[in-house]
Amino acid sequence: MTLWQLIILASIVCFALKFAGYLIPPALIQRPTPARVANLLTVALLAGLIAVQTFGKGEHLVLDARVSAILAAAGLYALKVPFIVVVIVAAALAAGIRALT
Repeated sequence: MTLWQLIILASIVCFALKFAGYLIPPALIQRPTPARVANLLTVALLAGLIAVQTFGKGEHLVLDARVSAILAAAGLYALKVPFIVVVIVAAALAAGIRALT
């Protein structure tokens, strides 16, 4: 298969999945359990993406400045610091650690 054939196939699959979502009855999604699962699934997928981007490089586990920045951001976020401050502090911490190493 060529690259363009793979792109077209992936587009068709994405469209089919999107269309299948419209076929689900709204009453099913409005029940408490499926609604809660849908909300938590979004958070879990985002957390997984953050973990992979923070701790992984290719197929290896990497512990570098990103880990300390994520830990600092999590701590500041737990203290209810404004989001922009969390981002700036985490970025400055990661940059500072990378400058020292």
